[in-house]
Amino acid sequence: MYRITIIAVGSLKESYWREAEKEYRKRLASDAKIVIKELREVPFRSAADKERILAREADTIMKSIPKDSSVIVLDIAGKAMSSEEFARTIDKRANSGEHLCFVIGGPLGLSEQIRREAALDLSLSSLTFTHQIARVLLFEQLYRALTIIKGRPYHY
Repeated sequence: MYRITIIAVGSLKESYWREAEKEYRKRLASDAKIVIKELREVPFRSAADKERILAREADTIMKSIPKDSSVIVLDIAGKAMSSEEFARTIDKRANSGEHLCFVIGGPLGLSEQIRREAALDLSLSSLTFTHQIARVLLFEQLYRALTIIKGRPYHY
């Protein structure tokens, strides 16, 4: 059983995102124990507040990371992988007993402090997505990865 924590700055506000996440969580339930920790976004007025906001969010994120976990941050500048590479990566980490902890930043992204903590800096795409879309994409890719690992039909 894969142990996965997803730390997300911000919540899924629209019902269609919550429904998509719920569907993937249901599909993943037999193979993965997933905990979601939603952290409150720090309000800001302009991008000039970026460093201050990221530092405050980093403090909250750091306190939320489970002990002995392998931190994987989602970041546009991170490493791009195919679905097969992603599946091999999480399978290797999970089989070595690692608790996988994915971190999704808020509208301003993630601080350098959080990126330095990461065992892996992962890009879902070179496109920029809202944290809500990134969260649902992560769930879909986790589901896809586990179907690849388990040899189940889904990924062709």
